[in-house]
Amino acid sequence: MKKFKHILTYSRLIGMILLPFLLAILPKTFFDQGPTTCIYTLLTGVNCYGCGMTRACMRLIHLDFMGAWEFNKLSFLVFPALVFYYARYFIYLLRNAKTQLSTKKDTSIS
Repeated sequence: MKKFKHILTYSRLIGMILLPFLLAILPKTFFDQGPTTCIYTLLTGVNCYGCGMTRACMRLIHLDFMGAWEFNKLSFLVFPALVFYYARYFIYLLRNAKTQLSTKKDTSIS
């Protein structure tokens, strides 16, 4: 069971390292096509406050500030918060992995 936890933790860390690179490699128009998945918009026909957030955040990743502003003005508040919590969770996982590794070394010595 402990081995599975180690593998899961390291897999999460690798995934969290690769995800920003993947989003940076994808074109900024990658999420522009396709129907809306917003239930509020589908039911009412009116955009909610979150509509366009994914596309706006993708524009911010590519430093297209005007495009992000056009899709959703709130992205300038939401995106920095997402980056902060993403980094915070990454540091938590990194510390957890170091702790698991040190306990693994301690048990192998005795």
